[in-house]
Amino acid sequence: MRVMVIVKATNESEDGEMPTPELLEQMGAYNQQLKDAGIFVDAAGLKPSAKGARVEFSGGNRSVTKGPFSNVHDLVAGYWIWEVHDLNEAIEWVKRCPNPMPGPSVIEIRPFYEMGDFDRPK
Repeated sequence: MRVMVIVKATNESEDGEMPTPELLEQMGAYNQQLKDAGIFVDAAGLKPSAKGARVEFSGGNRSVTKGPFSNVHDLVAGYWIWEVHDLNEAIEWVKRCPNPMPGPSVIEIRPFYEMGDFDRPK
């Protein structure tokens, strides 16, 4: 099963605070472990929401709002995509992750829909 492992934003990440060299080294080693285990698909950090925009849809109308956005803890600061056996395996890997932020942080795990999820009984 594929999962997206979502690193939630913090005030520090939204302020553009970059990871320390020590954290970058720890994350590099962690990513290598994920690769060695054969579950790493992709990963990236995202720039603060002040550098982004949202496009809202209402029928045929589109409206654009440029960042920054409020509710910092609802924003995404980075992600991984993993191929794991099940949610429990993903949880165990996240528990081994270095804390991605200088203070308290949250990582969310969300399974992707797969084609079989859309099969309808006949």
